[in-house]
Amino acid sequence: MAIFRSASGEGQTEVVLTVGSPYGSRTLVVERDEDASVAYLCSPDGTVHGAVWLANHRPAPEAVDPARVSSGLPPVMPAPNTTHPAGRRPLGELSALWFEEGDGMALYEDDDLLAVIPGWADMGRGMPGYARDAVGETPLAWALSEALEGLAPRISNARSYWLWRQSQGSWPSFQQFVMSHLDRVLGPAGRYWDVSGERLPTVGVTERPPYAGRAFTVLSTVGMSCQRMPTVEQWIDKPDAYARIELAVATRDDPREAALLLVWLSQYPWHQVTWLGHGHTAKWYHEPSTFPLGPEYAGVLMLAEQPGMPRMSGFTFGGEGVRWLWLVPVTARQLDEHRH
Repeated sequence: MAIFRSASGEGQTEVVLTVGSPYGSRTLVVERDEDASVAYLCSPDGTVHGAVWLANHRPAPEAVDPARVSSGLPPVMPAPNTTHPAGRRPLGELSALWFEEGDGMALYEDDDLLAVIPGWADMGRGMPGYARDAVGETPLAWALSEALEGLAPRISNARSYWLWRQSQGSWPSFQQFVMSHLDRVLGPAGRYWDVSGERLPTVGVTERPPYAGRAFTVLSTVGMSCQRMPTVEQWIDKPDAYARIELAVATRDDPREAALLLVWLSQYPWHQVTWLGHGHTAKWYHEPSTFPLGPEYAGVLMLAEQPGMPRMSGFTFGGEGVRWLWLVPVTARQLDEHRH
């Protein structure tokens, strides 16, 4: 079955809501015509990750009309799979609540939960998203009522998180918590750089000069753990211990060079909708000659524990432990070995 897409260019559908995620990694688009309404979760390149039917606005047919779907019009749900087989009025006022990770969202109609398109929605695997008015599981929508037990805590946490994050003083207080932890494990701070620019998530880099017998400088991100990374639950059975990280790198040379590695990766999980963990690698995005720690390297390996490095554990946020991943420079050959 084809993924249903907009035919708005032909004037046949109307876009009634467009909302981008806080990190710019996903966009929610809600469309309707005289017959039905649908919501899409898209990436910036236009890829549709989830596409969930929301409502019929005319009496439901007994089966899906393939011609309508392939034409790009919002699909009409068959009568056995909707709680309103006679159809319902056009949707009321719509609003979106993004998950903390930014890869999924909850859609509300007049403050009532209408649909959820989670980060694990995948049209190719037949998981379009969840709709309030859907019955059972179809390629157009899965019943929201049957998934609420698992989704409700996620939605509640998202609402609490954004209320806190948008409150005055939330970032300075979080920043101070991390800096105080690093004071204890690494010693006094040196320079600090804000590396997030105008984009969320807000992240800084703190410099910790040699201290108490440590002959090298340690640089750490400050702010990555303020929001959970996307997609962790798709790979890890118990994601709570892996969803929040900070990155660290050690150097005996100019700390500003090593700091470029943290600038490179500090916002990566949220903008690319992925996660970083122990044993992961990242290939340098530019010419090898520009690699901050020397042209012989091609990227980094991330390690939760690194011999000879300070122990960084002991910081928690949102009831979840934060892992520090050490960035270790590796050659092109080593990158290939770790990939295989």
